[in-house]
Amino acid sequence: MTTPVVVTGLGIAAPNGLGTKDFWAATLQGETGIGPVTRFTPDQYPARLAGEIPGFVAEEHLPGRLLPQTDRMTRLALVATDWALEDAEVVPQELNAYDMGVVTASSSGGFEFGQNELQKLWSKGGQFVSAYQSFAWFYAVNTGQISIRNGMKGPSGVVVSDQAGGLDALAQARRQIRKGTRLIVSGAIDASICPWGWVAQLAGERLSHEDDPDRAYLPFDPQAAGHVPGEGGAILIMEDLEAARARGARIYGEIAGYGATFDPKPGSGREPALRQAIRAALDDAGVAPGDIDVVFADAAAVPELDRIEAEAITEVFGPRGVPVTAPKTMTGRLYSGAAPLDVAAALLAIQDGIVPATTNVELAPEYDLDLVTGNPRTASVRAALVIARGYGGFNSAVVVRAAG
Repeated sequence: MTTPVVVTGLGIAAPNGLGTKDFWAATLQGETGIGPVTRFTPDQYPARLAGEIPGFVAEEHLPGRLLPQTDRMTRLALVATDWALEDAEVVPQELNAYDMGVVTASSSGGFEFGQNELQKLWSKGGQFVSAYQSFAWFYAVNTGQISIRNGMKGPSGVVVSDQAGGLDALAQARRQIRKGTRLIVSGAIDASICPWGWVAQLAGERLSHEDDPDRAYLPFDPQAAGHVPGEGGAILIMEDLEAARARGARIYGEIAGYGATFDPKPGSGREPALRQAIRAALDDAGVAPGDIDVVFADAAAVPELDRIEAEAITEVFGPRGVPVTAPKTMTGRLYSGAAPLDVAAALLAIQDGIVPATTNVELAPEYDLDLVTGNPRTASVRAALVIARGYGGFNSAVVVRAAG
């Protein structure tokens, strides 16, 4: 089946804005959420900046019984889901439980929860380790907790492919809706800003060591030297187009195309496969490169990875053939949460006819891109391409467009 699948609700938790309205306003104003790490003392590490979400108090949104059994990423995901369902005007208790499912992505699971329990294990003994450790750390825990909280018993799952996973989850949600499920909650929230998560991210050797928030994350810039990690992401409510129209839902746009590839083994001499993922997404959507009005880039800020992405975009769209942006320079890379947040931003760009800017970046002369820098650009946006890559060679691309 090729039933159009649309987004009817957004729930956003980002370092530069809690909730869709605050995030979008901050993004268009160029407000950064990147700053010194406050969730632990980072002085002993070479990377000391992060995109942290300020002002989130879980106790104000969730029942007390959930707090001892959930990591920060799960608390953020549960609240973002509440906001997305409210935005879509969906009351889960009014629907058949088996007509609703949950498909999320995760990059690292509940790292901070696991770290705290390991500290108890080694300092006090196994009898002090919480029984909730059995699931609170796990990649699938957000899917499980969202399902339980909202009584959703339809097809569900989790995708683990680092930053690409955020798009892979949306694609899996679309498959389930095309197979007959009425509604899927999808997207991703990650949050691993704790010492254990920090050393894991440092091991990848892709973190920026710069201490100036305005100079630390500069994709496609001559000074690109790694990214700033962040926390958060977006949860989307996805539905069959006709079902959404039948209930009079507000429709942000359609998840129109998807493509995914995996890179060859490093050192093999073979070309990276990102370009093929982009072409597959365009083909799946039934659109030509000229139909895309803006590209939301993966924006690794690692020179070799920036070169690969810039070449792929130029090969598909032509030199300066399409506006390109990376508003994640204001949030940091949110791992699995990054791509759903970019999809949300793309849908808002379609809604408002404006492309957010890539802040603080001066385009390197070797890249033939029309990178939107400085200020947001007013434009008629009917279709957008979102790119995401995961550590290890994952490439994914999604086309979103205005619904019918």
